[in-house]
Amino acid sequence: MTKILVTGARGQLGGHLLRRAEATGIPARGVGSAELDITDPGAVNEQVEPGSVVINCAAYTAVDAAESDEDTARLIHVSTDYVFAGQGDTPYEVDAPTGPATAYGRTKLAGERAVHAALPSAHVVRTAWVYTGVGSDFVSTMLRLERERDTVDVVDDQVGSPTFAGDLADALLELAGRSDVDAPVLHATNSGRASWFDLARAVFEEAGADPERVRPCTSAQFVRPAPRPAFSVLSGRAWADAGLTPLRPWRDALHAAVREAV
Repeated sequence: MTKILVTGARGQLGGHLLRRAEATGIPARGVGSAELDITDPGAVNEQVEPGSVVINCAAYTAVDAAESDEDTARLIHVSTDYVFAGQGDTPYEVDAPTGPATAYGRTKLAGERAVHAALPSAHVVRTAWVYTGVGSDFVSTMLRLERERDTVDVVDDQVGSPTFAGDLADALLELAGRSDVDAPVLHATNSGRASWFDLARAVFEEAGADPERVRPCTSAQFVRPAPRPAFSVLSGRAWADAGLTPLRPWRDALHAAVREAV
């Protein structure tokens, strides 16, 4: 059975990957920044075992997580919807023109290109709006605010693909176990689309609260240093065409996530 090394294992996605792997009997181990500096090629080479699959959840570039010998190890690198301009109105396909509008998006796109330059056989998997419902992500924040405030204002002019980290972890493990997928870029998100306002109302409903307590507002009312994409829905067509299991609808995933969180 393929061995898996998860970098960035202390984060929300990395943690779910390790738990899902253990639950399904997949041999996996994780390293965080304290155990591995992914910018140190020598340290990375010591961690990567021959025949293993590296799932990089650590940073925007995973060049050092890919050994120079393509037959030695495979790499799955997690990227983001921010590599797109965010001004479209139809789901982004994997080959859609990129055009990041933020420093975050530019560095993530540079990471994708660096990964493929170092290891052409690597899989770049873009995802979006990832949450666990625990900690400080959007869903957990809405659960907290439901308890603390009478009303909450949430932007309704940004639309994306809310994605439960547990479902994304399962998807990445499925990809890791497949040696016949040759797609260089894939998109993996829960299906469907929602605005942040839609997602917040759904969280309130899952908590048994009145969704009318969530009020819509515009992005102009919440100016932030990095502009958020107005539209960042990712198409799962390439994922399905590769014979991989499509992720379930975002609303179903949210129901499961909140049940896990509370």
